Amino acid sequence: MATMFSCVLQIVLVSIATFFAISILLTKLIIFFIHLKQKQSRPENSLVVGFFHPFCNAGGGGERVLWCAIRSIQRRFPSAFCVVYTGDLNASSTEIVGKAKKTFGISLPREIKVVFLKRRNWVNAARYPFFTLLGQSLGSVFLGMEALLLYPPDIFLDTMGYAFTLPMFKYIAGCRTGCYVHYPTISTDMLTVVEGQTDAFNNRPIIARSRVLTFLKLMYYRMFACIYGMFGRSAEAVMVNSSWTYDHIKSLWRKDVIQKVYPPCNIHGFLNIPVKRAISEKYQNIILSIGQFRPEKNHALQIQSFHDFLLHVMENNKSDYTLVLVGGCRNEDDKRRVNELKKLAADLKVANQVVFKTNVSYEELKELLSQAHVGIHTMANEHFGIGVVEFQAASVIALAHNSGGPKMDIIQEDDGTGFLANDVDSYSKELHHIFSLPAAERDKIVQKAKLSCKRFSEEHFEETFLTSISHLFGESAKNR
Repeated sequence: MATMFSCVLQIVLVSIATFFAISILLTKLIIFFIHLKQKQSRPENSLVVGFFHPFCNAGGGGERVLWCAIRSIQRRFPSAFCVVYTGDLNASSTEIVGKAKKTFGISLPREIKVVFLKRRNWVNAARYPFFTLLGQSLGSVFLGMEALLLYPPDIFLDTMGYAFTLPMFKYIAGCRTGCYVHYPTISTDMLTVVEGQTDAFNNRPIIARSRVLTFLKLMYYRMFACIYGMFGRSAEAVMVNSSWTYDHIKSLWRKDVIQKVYPPCNIHGFLNIPVKRAISEKYQNIILSIGQFRPEKNHALQIQSFHDFLLHVMENNKSDYTLVLVGGCRNEDDKRRVNELKKLAADLKVANQVVFKTNVSYEELKELLSQAHVGIHTMANEHFGIGVVEFQAASVIALAHNSGGPKMDIIQEDDGTGFLANDVDSYSKELHHIFSLPAAERDKIVQKAKLSCKRFSEEHFEETFLTSISHLFGESAKNR
């Protein structure tokens, strides 16, 4: 009986291995014929560089990285033909490129090809109420397969954090692979939240209250972290956007070479903004927030902190302060979150002093920055924080969360380039402190911050980004 079972098991394993081998062979054959057909539509002697960015039209910091990366490659490599894989079916390629110019002030030297993916819902979190990380990651493989079959690249760059796509493009399609990691799909901080049975946006209350469910989720997270690291190691060029992200990816992926490439902040566009609230005169007392309306940005903390701040302001001065929340609104979930935040402001009786502005243009953003006094940022363990840098460049005093990129890379609190806080009480106290500072002291902080933020210029990004990926454009890639 044991011998028979062993034989059956061997047959099953051999059958499975054969199935996968045939599937890979057929996929390679299909890609070969697609390459032959593709040569008729691609520029002569070009090298196709594919950017996997399913939400390229979102208008956030990750999208600024995408468009600056494309511009950098087009400037350095004349033979590069850039392709963007996106699921933004509600916009044309012309509209997408136009929005990049309108939102970020980025103009591309040459045309690109936008490849539209019809199965982007495979990576939507709402599709996976349980095992969300695993579901989205496996979904990205199917979405990546769609991209691969529609327009195979020579060089594949994941610029949105879908590490599970990397082995497929490297080992099946034979591409050179690279990635720019904004935020690790899983981190030791997430494990700590679950292990500590903390109720958070990535840990439901029902799990936080149960030891058994907590144990099971920890096992799931650890298994996922192992797979995530194994797949991430297939990237030939790994770039991260901050010291915080570097530490996590280094620990999870165990790669020898990981390049820290700070995201491109349009500091030149903000350094020259005409300040409409003169340092020596009365401020308009605008507290400005910049960030997409996603749960991890924790806009609720901003409204609660603003409410607490006003409780300690003299009654006849309360109306002098306004909180303005600016952010990208990508879908119905984001719109729902904005409505919930409006309700929170109404419940706290500060609705008349809280303004929401969604999907603003680049010019409108500059106008708001020229008027704001304080820039507030409340995401815990933010991977970087482009908005914080934009505050500094625009002479707006930055108040950010005491963690992640803002703490490790941007705000040097001891050097007086901004302020850090953790909760409602500390944010409220820091707001009082900032507004009570003498004009000369505020001016000193502003000037130090403007000098400090030059480390995050578009020029510095282009230099470090191209240095990190230049080996992908070697002879082996050119001869493909």
